[in-house]
Amino acid sequence: MKLRYADMSRRAAMTAAALAAMATLAGCTGNAGAPADGDMALGAAEGAKVTVIEYASVTCPHCAAWQQETWPGFKAKYVDTQKVRYVFRELRTPPANVAGAGFSVARCAGEDKYFDVVHELMANLAELQGPDPRSTLYRIGNGAGLSNQQIEACIKDPANLKAGDDRDRAAQRNGVTGTPTFLVNGVTVITPGSNSGASLADLSTAIDAALAK
Repeated sequence: MKLRYADMSRRAAMTAAALAAMATLAGCTGNAGAPADGDMALGAAEGAKVTVIEYASVTCPHCAAWQQETWPGFKAKYVDTQKVRYVFRELRTPPANVAGAGFSVARCAGEDKYFDVVHELMANLAELQGPDPRSTLYRIGNGAGLSNQQIEACIKDPANLKAGDDRDRAAQRNGVTGTPTFLVNGVTVITPGSNSGASLADLSTAIDAALAK
């Protein structure tokens, strides 16, 4: 049974080519470093000396790889120690309707479970991109305490769909053209040749320099 939630903006469909192009860019990315509606955060409080922003999608294989390979070390070094404010921003990638559904489920699960749901969705990327993503959304949503009925209502809620469109447009206005994209105090950090976003070493270089100022 295919997902039929809503037509997502084509501009939300980031391609592999766009991601590859992003790997050649560095420097400031529009006004992407400023607080935005819908930001989900961990670590230090708003106004922290260093803010790290990640634009990512639950259907992005590069984002899933970063979560698996780099997130544990990054979290232990900077988030758990309250050295930085880590902000996660949603940017839907193909299949965009599935990404939007996943993010809606994460938000409906509540702020305290949001990141758990997002990480679980990324860990099950192959299933989300398979022929029956609905069963995966149900299973993960059920694990977060949502019933199937609640999940369906959440996914189809016009307000949630509009919010997803608004976040995609905001990212595009800020010049974000691929996922994952990482910014430290508004400056893009890249690791050339990486298939999983910015490395912990490159993030640490930028973060430690900002902390030392």
